[in-house]
Amino acid sequence: MEQMTTTDDADPRGLIREAYRIEDITAEQCRSIFLDWALSVPTEGDPKAAIGALLARYEAGAPQHPMTAVLREGSEGGGLPRRRGGWRGRRN
Repeated sequence: MEQMTTTDDADPRGLIREAYRIEDITAEQCRSIFLDWALSVPTEGDPKAAIGALLARYEAGAPQHPMTAVLREGSEGGGLPRRRGGWRGRRN
């Protein structure tokens, strides 16, 4: 699995960088930007490593920023998401 170690590799479209530049951005907007970013991570990439690189770059300078909180939540995620639809999702 490819490790994303540089900031450019971690945020090739600059979505996270731009989120930090938006004044008065909300947590909901940051979550939306994060989702867009997450969907653009290459399948062979390591999202947790990319999130770690982004936190290393932005957390110290903006610890109270909503995107920092979203990145922290993303770094604590429990692995790959599981599908919850279908008949098993509707069982009691």
